[in-house]
Amino acid sequence: MAMLEIKDLSVFYGVIQALKGISFEVNEGEVIALIGANGAGKTTTLHTLTGILPAKSGSIMFNGTELTKTPAHKIVKMGIAHVPEGRRIFQQLTVLDNLKLGAFTRNDKDGIAEDMNLIYKRFPRLEERKSQIAGTLSGGEQQMLAMGRALMSRPKIIVMDEPSMGLSPIFVSEIFDIIESIRKDGMTVLLVEQNAKKALAIADRAYVLETGRITLSGKASDLINDEKVKKAYLGE
Repeated sequence: MAMLEIKDLSVFYGVIQALKGISFEVNEGEVIALIGANGAGKTTTLHTLTGILPAKSGSIMFNGTELTKTPAHKIVKMGIAHVPEGRRIFQQLTVLDNLKLGAFTRNDKDGIAEDMNLIYKRFPRLEERKSQIAGTLSGGEQQMLAMGRALMSRPKIIVMDEPSMGLSPIFVSEIFDIIESIRKDGMTVLLVEQNAKKALAIADRAYVLETGRITLSGKASDLINDEKVKKAYLGE
């Protein structure tokens, strides 16, 4: 059974249908890429999955539990962490306080301290800047903080929305290296990313969203060589 299974999911913004019965699945340990143009429904998919938006119809099964009626904070506790578009860190708080807030659903003091050390090993810049106000970090550092904060919840799956958006090429490469290292540690990742080439290069499988529908799916290594995908998303 898939870790995450979305079936016939439909979502509306008022009278506008943003998702038109999409279905896909994510297996444990996979990196799955959702690619598509702006307005295709990628962020809507993640927001519905994490309880920010309500589903009109369809189901979202996570490890055998239906999520469509589950509040967002309970979804976090169940093991789904969200790295939102635009990072959404707490700008006025320190790096350390942002990371602590990532563990707000946990009570295991020793485990939290252990995970904090692991985050600092993965993101040495965050340890160097742990007392710094988060809003003063560079864009790339803020993205690392958003990823570190999500990992502090000790998730089973991490969903990332446009992690490379607005970053310099050096930071883009670094962020994708971090995603690969997270996967090597056994983390399951659902990735929404405008940089389709980078996303397909690290993903196991991918789904192409067009105006609320999945129009193509398959192994990422196949899609990166698909003529339609090349023309529409890879600039080739």
